[in-house]
Amino acid sequence: MIEVKNIHKTFGQNHVLKGISTLFEAGKTNLIIGQSGSGKTVFLKSLLGLHTPDEGEILYSDRRYSEMDSTQRRNLRKEMGMVFQGSALFDSMTVLENVMFPLKMFSKMSESEMKDRANFVINRVNLSNANDRLPSEISGGMQKRVAIARAIVNNPKYLFCDEPNSGLDPKTAIVIDNLIHEITAEYNITTVINTHDMNSVMEIGEKIVFLKNGHKEWEGTNKEIFKTDNAAVTDFVYSSELFKKVRQMYIEERD
Repeated sequence: MIEVKNIHKTFGQNHVLKGISTLFEAGKTNLIIGQSGSGKTVFLKSLLGLHTPDEGEILYSDRRYSEMDSTQRRNLRKEMGMVFQGSALFDSMTVLENVMFPLKMFSKMSESEMKDRANFVINRVNLSNANDRLPSEISGGMQKRVAIARAIVNNPKYLFCDEPNSGLDPKTAIVIDNLIHEITAEYNITTVINTHDMNSVMEIGEKIVFLKNGHKEWEGTNKEIFKTDNAAVTDFVYSSELFKKVRQMYIEERD
């Protein structure tokens, strides 16, 4: 669980985060959405500890980040997994070596133990027979699976994903969404996803935080988002004709 209490973040004269408070529960897929410039990326980086809020608090399982010393913060970092927008795999490393990399950094496992653990998570993301291949030799969807395997190889309590469906075709994007959702529930991870993909919102948005101009404009579930009358949310979510039709169908069924 991650609890955010009234955080503010300013860069020079630019007040990016303006008093955001929310709760991200374990075992659920928590999504951050909003237009470009809404503060999504700064918010995610604050949760990762890459930005320190000017005001407010972030608590990880009731542990205040502001009260941690350098050792405690390093230990917290070991509890985090990250899936980057572009996968961020090491080009010169094989799939197996990429997945083993966090283990070499943070664990005291033997080489054989690291290989066993890496093979386990590679199989968990349904990526077999690719261990010895380089990132350039596999598809974008497979690269995302490798990135997810690398992010969970250290059994993280917290998983952060930055636009995990970026660059993927719709079918592959659904597969990645479902995989993240399954792993979150299976391992009871607190997963936070920064996304602009409305299919992700509708499919796996168990908790959605909508940001606008640095404020938390709305929060709720993918079911509740159909019911909201918040103009900013409806303008953002139903900007496409497809989702306008989905909303109208929901309204007609409710009536």
